Amino acid sequence: MSNKVTEKSVWGEYESGLAFKEGIGLFDTVRNNENFFIGKQWEGVESGGLPTPVFNFLKRVVLHTIAGIASARTKAFAAYQDTGETASEVNAEFDRIFETNGTDALLREMLRNAAVDGDGALFTYWDAERGVTTEVVENTRVFFGNVNERRADRQPYIIISSREQTEKVRRKLRAARSAEPDALRSEPDERGVLPPELDAGDKVTVLLRMWRDETAGTVWCCETVRGAVLREPWDTGLSRYPLVWLPWDAVHDSFHGQALVSGLIPNQIFVNKLFAMSMISLMTTAYPKIVYDRTRVAKWDNRVGAAIPVAGGDVSGVAKIIDPAHISPQIAQFIDKAISYTQTFLGATPAALGDVRPDNTSAIIALQKASSVPNELTRQSLYAAVEELARIYADFMSAYYGVRRGFDFTKLRESGLSLKLDAGASSYWSEIASMNTVDNLFARGAITLEEYLERVPDGYIPGKAEILERLRRGD
Repeated sequence: MSNKVTEKSVWGEYESGLAFKEGIGLFDTVRNNENFFIGKQWEGVESGGLPTPVFNFLKRVVLHTIAGIASARTKAFAAYQDTGETASEVNAEFDRIFETNGTDALLREMLRNAAVDGDGALFTYWDAERGVTTEVVENTRVFFGNVNERRADRQPYIIISSREQTEKVRRKLRAARSAEPDALRSEPDERGVLPPELDAGDKVTVLLRMWRDETAGTVWCCETVRGAVLREPWDTGLSRYPLVWLPWDAVHDSFHGQALVSGLIPNQIFVNKLFAMSMISLMTTAYPKIVYDRTRVAKWDNRVGAAIPVAGGDVSGVAKIIDPAHISPQIAQFIDKAISYTQTFLGATPAALGDVRPDNTSAIIALQKASSVPNELTRQSLYAAVEELARIYADFMSAYYGVRRGFDFTKLRESGLSLKLDAGASSYWSEIASMNTVDNLFARGAITLEEYLERVPDGYIPGKAEILERLRRGD
């Protein structure tokens, strides 16, 4: 393999990356956070038959935070640096790629991974049938050459691991050897002999290594399994790594971030334990117990209306009801405070969660905007990630598109393309605010009935299309 990159060196880098992740406890953190997020919050705990309640407020808070940050549909806008002229062909391709890849859904999934696991990542590649294709990659599968640098574009190399079907990898390896009979292979692998790993198990680990060739100024890739090269190094023609990396909270001197869920788990455990102990107390002491004199009552009868025979004497001392123990009301108060404080500190106030009556929409909008301030930095990081994704898409256009619809995409690198991000809110209360504005304009006579109906969102007025059609005909 060229550039002194061999199958053994790639796997050495991969094992070094695994050791780093193990050293910071990433795999255990991700597994624990995922369990708590989906509700498996007593995993590995020996309950001994005791109740294991789960009141998963953690998931609601996290999903609310993610939805608040990613509620706006994102759109990339391209303009030339020198003239400010809009690159209409590039913008049209942005719209098409965003639509075909379902980029908004991918961004939400990436943000969810960042909140739960610590980091989110999007990897883009060229597919012969689909063209530019983007998929979400977990942070446990991404390995940076410089573990102290979180910016992907400054990495000496990036490795992405994947688990693929063994038979598929066998076919790919045989095809590669057939197409390139003189290709270099790792010793002692011989022609026609598959590596031992391909003879065991249904799946095999495949490593994709990316690095930037300083001489050519482009990104190169190679693909390997342990003991063999699946694809020799090739020039992708790209000028930047096709990877978007988004840590939730940046950690100094580490490319892995801190997950939102990690800081919420102790609160969730506290609430679950208080509920569990309260349930134990209720099951053991909540119901009244009867103490009776067995020298005078042979057997107590709990049937409704049943007569209980007493062997002589005054019946007032035959039996006594012991009142149940009372649970301190502070327990319920602390549970409520733990949940409410956690939600409030993350901006999930009652107004933001929709737990208030929508009597004053202006006040609700103001409260929602104020509650979203703590997440503003994360929102800006998401917008920066979208802009980076758009730059990657433009890079693929310049490398693979050629001339389309009379536009030469190869000149994008020469023209100094500047990308601007346009993201607008589309939340429920923003829609109500827009309706209030349109209502006021119509009430003041600033717009006609036809203009009013054109601006009313669908679903507010039944039969809106028919009314508009009648107005336009002049009926």
